[in-house]
Amino acid sequence: MVQETLLRAWRAADRYDPRRASLRTWLHRIATNVCLTALEGRSRRPLPSGLGPAGDDPQAPLTPSTDIPWLQPFPDARLGDPADAVAQRAGLRLAFVAALQTLPARQRAALVLREVLQLSAAEVAETLDTTVASVNSSLQRARAALRVAAPALDTVREPSDAGERAVVERYLTAFEAADVPGLTRLLADDVALEMPPVPLWLAGRAHYARFMERVYAMRGPDWHLRHVRANGGHALAAYVPDPLTGVLHAHSLQVFEIADGLIRRNVTFADPALFDLFALPATTTGPWPPGPVRWSRPARPA
Repeated sequence: MVQETLLRAWRAADRYDPRRASLRTWLHRIATNVCLTALEGRSRRPLPSGLGPAGDDPQAPLTPSTDIPWLQPFPDARLGDPADAVAQRAGLRLAFVAALQTLPARQRAALVLREVLQLSAAEVAETLDTTVASVNSSLQRARAALRVAAPALDTVREPSDAGERAVVERYLTAFEAADVPGLTRLLADDVALEMPPVPLWLAGRAHYARFMERVYAMRGPDWHLRHVRANGGHALAAYVPDPLTGVLHAHSLQVFEIADGLIRRNVTFADPALFDLFALPATTTGPWPPGPVRWSRPARPA
């Protein structure tokens, strides 16, 4: 979509009139039209919790649904200039992005342009080729829908590096030690565990703990994890050893939602192909050393 936007802008450059719109508004209008065209007839990309109620059996078969275009994690390292990254992270929160996709495309566009990109109502109206009154009406309907589906955008705050990172560090330590009681103490009572592309999802500490016992029984206790930043928050890349060679293989990316010092949601993307997005190796021959190394941000992909 970015490539198509730039191509259209280049082809129309001789028709751009700075007296009618700023360059920023003009480019946003082209990009919005490109995206609206691409979204025509396309289904939204859900998480398992958007498809049905939580399961009640942590031992249920883990059957992937490969026909569903699942929502995927986005590496914070690809946000560009670190000075701009902080301002963009709120709009990347996984819960917000998933809820955003419940909206019709034009309502979604109005909300993103107005509240994430901070365009004025007049600029949004020009971008969408409509009126300010229509934009305000779309925003009102979009906000009402999101109040049901997700937290308001202004409550999706920048994560506290001191508090939330400490929670994830303790989770990492407990996970690598196969310490299920230790993991459970870090969870909110109503914690949700999602595992796309498996449509099953679980809610509550007890189900989470029973599922983790199942994970260690199936895969063994010798997991190795590394911190990454995804969707504007903290995440862990999980590697599991081959029982014969000991080589660590990419397994899943766990993206967390943390509030009040507890993990409220863990979306575990069980797709090793996603590791390439985060410039992480598919295999490695040994664990990372403790300390800052495993918490450093990976190099931005070329």
